Amino acid sequence: MLTSTVRSWTLGLLFSIIIPGMNQFFHFRYPSVNIGSVVAQLIVFPIGSAWARWLPNVLLFGVSINPGPFSIKEHVLITIMAGVASGSAYATDVIAVQKTFYDQSFSFSFKWMLVVSSQCIGFSIGGITRRFLVSPPSMIWPNTLVSCALFNTLHSQNYAGVGKHPGMPRERFWLIAFLGTATWYFVPGYLFQALSYFSWACWIAPDNIVSLSRLFRYRSGLGFSVLTFDWNQIAYIGVRSRWAEANIMISFTFFYWFLVPVLYYSNTWNAQYLPMSSGNAFDNTGKYYNYTRIIKAGKLDLEAYKAYSPLYLPMTFAMSYGLAFMSITATIVHAIIHFWAPIKLHFKRSLREQPDIHAKLMAVYPEVPDWYYACIFIVTFILACVCIESWDTGMTIWALLVALFIALLYVIPPPVTGMIQAITNRQIGDVITELLAGFILPGRPVAMMMSTYGYIAMSRAIQFTADFKLGHYMKISPRPMFWCQVVATLIAGTVQLGVQSWYETPISSDLCSPSQPDSFTCASTQVFGTASVIWGLIGPNLFFSRGEVYFALIFFFAIGAACPIILWLITRKRPNTMLNYLRYKNIRSLIFSALGNIPPATAINFVPWGAFGFIFQYLIRRKYFAYWTKYNYVLSAALDAGTAVGVILVFFCLQYPLNGSIGEKSVQRWWGNTVFTRTLDWKNTPLRSRP
Repeated sequence: MLTSTVRSWTLGLLFSIIIPGMNQFFHFRYPSVNIGSVVAQLIVFPIGSAWARWLPNVLLFGVSINPGPFSIKEHVLITIMAGVASGSAYATDVIAVQKTFYDQSFSFSFKWMLVVSSQCIGFSIGGITRRFLVSPPSMIWPNTLVSCALFNTLHSQNYAGVGKHPGMPRERFWLIAFLGTATWYFVPGYLFQALSYFSWACWIAPDNIVSLSRLFRYRSGLGFSVLTFDWNQIAYIGVRSRWAEANIMISFTFFYWFLVPVLYYSNTWNAQYLPMSSGNAFDNTGKYYNYTRIIKAGKLDLEAYKAYSPLYLPMTFAMSYGLAFMSITATIVHAIIHFWAPIKLHFKRSLREQPDIHAKLMAVYPEVPDWYYACIFIVTFILACVCIESWDTGMTIWALLVALFIALLYVIPPPVTGMIQAITNRQIGDVITELLAGFILPGRPVAMMMSTYGYIAMSRAIQFTADFKLGHYMKISPRPMFWCQVVATLIAGTVQLGVQSWYETPISSDLCSPSQPDSFTCASTQVFGTASVIWGLIGPNLFFSRGEVYFALIFFFAIGAACPIILWLITRKRPNTMLNYLRYKNIRSLIFSALGNIPPATAINFVPWGAFGFIFQYLIRRKYFAYWTKYNYVLSAALDAGTAVGVILVFFCLQYPLNGSIGEKSVQRWWGNTVFTRTLDWKNTPLRSRP
């Protein structure tokens, strides 16, 4: 069957440019729009089919440009190229924080080498993991099964078990939904922006600081307003399974709507002098923390720090760190209790396991030589060393080696984190790399950010391995798989860096400012920058030391470790209780890590998202399964793509030209575009004023 063709490489490279470019454009905007691989998977199908049907079968440099029907293997290869390049490169946040927080702007050469080396160095680790995590049949990778099902559904043109059903073709349905969504975005995105931040109760009582405003605030409160008419806000969390959505909403309800208010109204950590939710840090006057006052020669000036102020976090920000600490230890302890025996069994099997039908069929293809991975590591490691030594980053090569060693421990047994994800689809976050970097490189914020080479290498290795497992299931030759991922990553990283460098110029005057009129507030960059101050500049030794404000957060590690043990003991003694049901809800990992997007995400991103998830993933799926099977993911892709195009059209047609003066005296100033900005919610007003 056709796999590596002119068609697959042309479309793959095209989507490796378009999707990363769009995602990078949206990355520093809040709420951002993420065009994922599912969108590419659905859009590519009609394009590839049209290519096969309409283009002539002629030779170009001895290669046919239309070799025959559009095959499922070509489709998989294109989708993998688009998926590898879909997310924003992690290193672009490092570059943005360097500029906005520390007034550092190195050359394009540094930026390119940093992005490329950090994005590709994990592939060399993936070359090791494929032996344990791809070929063995016990390494399932649940997410890849969903992709396989969608590929087979698209190419089989029928729906297993549900028969044929009337209705318009999915291509026409997608086009109608896409055009309707792109058109609708002009309303909440430009004409009536209050529909996006639909905090209606705050409009009624804009100066009520205690009750209505605090409960119904979307930007800095609890978000009981519930509604929004902007898909941008709803889709911020991303598509999840019904099971995952239920766990996330349980976590949101308990931690955000119960525990956060309890701690806030009890004035824990002086929280009432700060907004309840924000991605920024504050000083002891309630103003944004002035980082420049405690920096000297790129490092922490301890005397200046003591003379200025401790760093204060809004309650949701502090809670997110506590939950991250709980998630790390809870996941490890949960794995030891519930998965240690199967993990040991799977590891032993992976070394001597008999090949299943997939492995037998894949045996006809030549494997990727190990020296390919060695070359990738050597080249990217050299680039990383050049970045470290040629520019004043504060990073050291030995710290880079430690970071990469941490990545190896994350992915390869022990402690079998990679196998945990392969079996259970769960992954520990990046807080532990920031924590360790803060201990080994104290007072060096840029070095701390660059030490996330460990987390980036781990996440890229996991993605690389997951894509290889998808290729394993779909019988894609390993060598085209390898090259398509490497080439797509190089192109995507260059495109994303180019987009970031470009729009620093037209909107540089207030880029990343909270008042940026086009929503380029860099919410995720602000959070990452604050993390660089906490872990890198101030350092965990000082920030979490005894007697400091947030010393109590250290105990969340112990709480996270204790939760699965307590629940396991209870369910062993009383197996028929309600708690036994909770044992299967995986509260140790998913519920503790579910709110990792807060901040910058708030209730406006979780509550409507949970409501839509309940409607589509439960009600419609249960009552109208055939139509859900046919249209659900098509609708999701159309909403994402339509919103993205709508945002681009609004920005380039109405906001970017003439320095944003289009509609300045009419559209921009009318009630529907200003009412939500006149509330205490938008002003981030705290409950108490500073004495």
